[in-house]
Amino acid sequence: MPIRRVVPDIHSDDLDGSRTFYGLLGFEEVMNLGWVMTLASPANPTAQLIFMTHDKTAPVTPDMSIEVDDVDAAYAAVLAAGAPIVRSLQDEEWGVRRFFVQDPNGRVVNVLGHRPPAGGTGSD
Repeated sequence: MPIRRVVPDIHSDDLDGSRTFYGLLGFEEVMNLGWVMTLASPANPTAQLIFMTHDKTAPVTPDMSIEVDDVDAAYAAVLAAGAPIVRSLQDEEWGVRRFFVQDPNGRVVNVLGHRPPAGGTGSD
């Protein structure tokens, strides 16, 4: 199962301060929904940090996000293995399909895939 990126999810009560601080290290804001913000390196766009005040649709804030090519296959694999599901698979209004699973260390992992735009084919 191809992995597209792995990103730490950092709980923050100060998104502006986080943006400013990590901007000193070369990160730039690439997404901000008010409660979640992604910063990325312009030279390496997959080098990212996610900051969250809370999670809009889940009961917990995850510790990391892993983007995969086939989130449905990933969900089936963790279910079959009996891994603890923290939040079931669902589509989000901001264009991702995701679920949360707890790893053996107690960390909550947000596993996601981007959905193709409405009317799109999903190819880049």
